[in-house]
Amino acid sequence: MSDVFLALEQRSLQNEARAFARQGAPFHCCSIWIPKRCMSKISLEGKLCFFALTIILLTGCGSREVPVQATASAIPATTAISSTEDDTFTQARLELVKNYIAGAGITNEDVLRSMRTVPRHKFVPSDYLDQAYEDHALPIGYGQTISQPYIVAWMTELLELQPGEKVLEIGTGSGYQAAILAELGYVDIYTMEIVPELAESAAARLQDLGYANVRVKQGDGYYGWPEYAPFDAIIVTAAPDHLPAPLVEQLTYGGRLVIPIGPQGWFQNLWKFVKEEGGLKAYNMGGVGFVPFTGPGVEAYQATPTP
Repeated sequence: MSDVFLALEQRSLQNEARAFARQGAPFHCCSIWIPKRCMSKISLEGKLCFFALTIILLTGCGSREVPVQATASAIPATTAISSTEDDTFTQARLELVKNYIAGAGITNEDVLRSMRTVPRHKFVPSDYLDQAYEDHALPIGYGQTISQPYIVAWMTELLELQPGEKVLEIGTGSGYQAAILAELGYVDIYTMEIVPELAESAAARLQDLGYANVRVKQGDGYYGWPEYAPFDAIIVTAAPDHLPAPLVEQLTYGGRLVIPIGPQGWFQNLWKFVKEEGGLKAYNMGGVGFVPFTGPGVEAYQATPTP
């Protein structure tokens, strides 16, 4: 990556952000990416306000596989769009990919094709349709967001997926990342979301859009989905402060795990792990900003006394 990601060392704002995060839903799935060139001209006060507002906007996902049916949600299973509007969205989507995804260094043609094809406006609430093809996260209800398109593309590219592989996603949200994976056309996707309303509406939305190769489960993603393990690739869309052991156990040899890890409520590093016979090979991909991975699994780990 050519851009330098920023971390802000202001303890008061950090504590406020963490306190806000603790008030949210039990799982969070969103991200932010802040190039240095975009911040260099902003005053310190402006940066402080920006980061505080960003955390507030982005903070916000027992276990079961979800039947594909719509429920009350911040987003309907599909959003009615006129043909004229659809043409406008298509052009906006192509411009987004050209300028902010391919233009930012994503080169995998299959990933670029998926990003050009999946209608992101079908995964955002109607109040935010005019921002559907802007390169930033958007709220989707229940304290959750749909991630920044560049981050979605980058993490998908890092998985290095091959035909016939199985992928586990932790943090379904509205289903956008799962749809990008499904649009590749040659992998099977298993995705988990802890918020019941989001899990059910995402399952219905994905079915309505024809993504039959996606299974959705409502539950705590910390423990993975052992019934369908092992997985060739695992993608995690929220940041724990450690690598969850159950996910490593469910990764096949040669499998890839892409996950942000770092202090909860602030900035972390995006890691790519490759499971080998002798252990894990780790690649630090650089700084990112994800909201915390919370829920019973990670909380139980944090409560375990250190030997």
